[in-house]
Amino acid sequence: MPPTSASADSAAPLQGISSMATRQVLAELAALWQARGGEPVHITSVGGVDAAQRVQAGEALDVVLLASDAIDKLIASGHAVAGTKVDWVLSSTAAAVAQGAPLPDIGSEEALRAAVLAAPSIGYSTGPSGVALLRLFERWGIAEQLKDRLVQARPGVPVGQLVAQGEVALGFQQLSELIHVSGITVVGNLPKAVAIDTVFSGAVVANSPRAEAAQRWLQFLASAVTEPAKRRQGMQPV
Repeated sequence: MPPTSASADSAAPLQGISSMATRQVLAELAALWQARGGEPVHITSVGGVDAAQRVQAGEALDVVLLASDAIDKLIASGHAVAGTKVDWVLSSTAAAVAQGAPLPDIGSEEALRAAVLAAPSIGYSTGPSGVALLRLFERWGIAEQLKDRLVQARPGVPVGQLVAQGEVALGFQQLSELIHVSGITVVGNLPKAVAIDTVFSGAVVANSPRAEAAQRWLQFLASAVTEPAKRRQGMQPV
């Protein structure tokens, strides 16, 4: 349970870091946590690679929220506390085109492959969904064919922004990041056979002076009361 409002008001904010994919949902959930009497939470959202590096560099943080495998690596290296990992949300990858552009068929693996091959340019992220997408292209045997058409979004830049600005014709990123970008149309999630789903987890950062409070915050993120916010932000409970 969150602490009382009186204790929340007197507490310094918990300091956390996350990837950009969960920025919107964490902002909503932090507000909900505080409305229910939890202590203030300040989450800095940056590129996932940057976030992990900042934890490894010893930045003064209480909690880290990244893709599950990235959290595992931080625990293994001693930068996050073993036994504190909490899986709290699942995020699916979707495709998007510029607003007004024809919508490609991505309803099956075969249709998606054809849409990718037909696209003059393809945008993907620096995060786990981008890594998985490149692996899919390799599995399909088209990676070499697409090499000159692939555009990786700069760290912290949504793929949807590249689509909206006309830098790429077809963009792939987690739905939670696409739904807040204007000037694009989300075609839909990838078909089940090749779905790219990312489980996001959190853990207490090593040497945090607020470990107990950080663990309470993580447990709240995984609780049933947070499910409506997750769905509003294009995500699902784990």
